[in-house]
Amino acid sequence: MISTASPHPCNVQTKDCLVGRYLKYITSFSCHINRLNFVYDCDEQTETGHEIRYLKEGKMSDKQLALVTGAAQGIGYACAEALAEDGMHLILADINAGSVSAAADRLGNGTVGMVCDMGDVDQINSMFDTIEKEHGPIGVLVNNAGVAMPGDFLTYDLDVFQRVLDINLRGVFVATQRASRIMIDAGIEGAIVNMSSINALVAIPSIPAYCASKGGVMQLTKVAALALAPHNIRVNAVGPGSIDTAMLAGVNADPAAMDRIMSRTPLKRVGSAREIGDVVAFLAGKKSSYITGETIYVDGGRIGMNYTC
Repeated sequence: MISTASPHPCNVQTKDCLVGRYLKYITSFSCHINRLNFVYDCDEQTETGHEIRYLKEGKMSDKQLALVTGAAQGIGYACAEALAEDGMHLILADINAGSVSAAADRLGNGTVGMVCDMGDVDQINSMFDTIEKEHGPIGVLVNNAGVAMPGDFLTYDLDVFQRVLDINLRGVFVATQRASRIMIDAGIEGAIVNMSSINALVAIPSIPAYCASKGGVMQLTKVAALALAPHNIRVNAVGPGSIDTAMLAGVNADPAAMDRIMSRTPLKRVGSAREIGDVVAFLAGKKSSYITGETIYVDGGRIGMNYTC
């Protein structure tokens, strides 16, 4: 469903509980306290009828709220599926209203769809304002939205170059900055996963802005990981290789182009969107609790290939 503007009941700070500083977004709760452990459960029913249990020992419980951008299809939707299977509540953001609404309905379980152009800073901030107001603090952010916009290097348009950077790099920075502030304010030890690419390391001359932006995402991931480590917020990235999505459809239809891809892919196949989603879910979850600042390349061995062998 598409998010509405009506306020969510879990939205004001509680002052009377010993752990109230963590409960900025909760009005109806049960606070269970003993001498060894503070346990805090929010049993408030959302308007969709699905329970959200936010905080335990000052952190989000297993049922975290996760935001995935560029989530209407392909890799973004696969990330949302994997996170949902891990028990997270999902907010999907995409520039295409119809597609993101359909994706949210398809995922079910109270998933919310929101419209946002990740190249527009005002829209990004408005999206986070709405999420905080209606749904509470997020514990996981997946910065997946991105565009390639190919063109000839010698005649590549500067406005196109800037548009790619605005979505792929500046949008990642703005969303990461905003999400991390929310996590810190709510006492959440969260996770942020950025979508980089093997093109952060290997270049294709027809997508100069894309290659530059993904290299920037790789470095921004390291910077954010260092900056947020004192707050126990982990930041990692995934670098897909050739993945069977709409972006690769033209290559799939060209046997010669596919042969070239296979010649530089040791596993001799393209990857699936879900294989990327599963790695994202791993990086967002507890099993990767000592990993931060890394980019994991899911590329069938391409980065490590020696072309002279």
